[in-house]
Amino acid sequence: MNDRGALFPVSALVLNAFVWGVSWWPLRQLQGEGLHPLWATTLVYVLVFSSLLALNFNAWRGFVAYPQLCFLAVASGLTNVGFNWAVTVGDVVRVVLLFYLMPAWSVLVAWFMLGEKPTRASLLRLLLAMTGVLVVLKSPDSPWPIPQGLADWLAIMGGFSFAVTNALLRKFSYTPSGTRMLAMFGGGGVMAAASALLGMQQQVVPGPALQAAGIPVVLALGLGFMAGNAALQYGAARLSASTTAIVMLTEILFASLSAAALGAAQFDPRIVLGGSLIVLAAVMAAMAPTVNAPSDTKSP
Repeated sequence: MNDRGALFPVSALVLNAFVWGVSWWPLRQLQGEGLHPLWATTLVYVLVFSSLLALNFNAWRGFVAYPQLCFLAVASGLTNVGFNWAVTVGDVVRVVLLFYLMPAWSVLVAWFMLGEKPTRASLLRLLLAMTGVLVVLKSPDSPWPIPQGLADWLAIMGGFSFAVTNALLRKFSYTPSGTRMLAMFGGGGVMAAASALLGMQQQVVPGPALQAAGIPVVLALGLGFMAGNAALQYGAARLSASTTAIVMLTEILFASLSAAALGAAQFDPRIVLGGSLIVLAAVMAAMAPTVNAPSDTKSP
């Protein structure tokens, strides 16, 4: 594919990265309107799931033939629970960096789930990424580089679940694509709702409440996620997996710039150094030879 032919697919991937990179802002707006990010995720994903089902109603039949897609639904749902909750309660850049530890987790997950033994290069990427995370986590007031609060743990959990999601997409690549997509969106809604209900019992998540001013934000977020997913499917189908992965790293750029502009992140040499190591590991993973498999996608 020539440079001009790659323009539209790359632009589509950048659009998807932009949607995810700035999604923290509408989620925080909804939280300000009284809707916790878990309930916001539930509402948005149920709307998107319903829309997809209306467009391809027969896709649900795939769940009967392939009940193992329930595992994909759970992993994808936990990815969204971790990411969407973390970006509303923590430093946005720190959360995104910890989430993008995903390429490092993929080394271990692929070994366990797919039987792909790690190579020296993959172990080097794992070492680089883990070193970057330790640098990011080592705050001046902490004697040890360990997660500092709920947002850190959620981001790490979300990144690990993302790695599991990608492994399951490869493992279940023989299943209908429409059903896989329904599983990912449905899983996002179900796991968010289940987590919210559990949080209510533990008194850490308030009950669902949404003011009228938040309704347009919910609709816009749902449209944004649908547009981002459509752009991802278009771009990933026309570019190599390595190019797709590298372009998707622009999500970190969009998140960083938007967070800096709106005062939702702090930058210091430690964050820049640790983030650089994590991004370098992700770029190395993107450039490594891969087997033929569905492109890595984050639900949606």
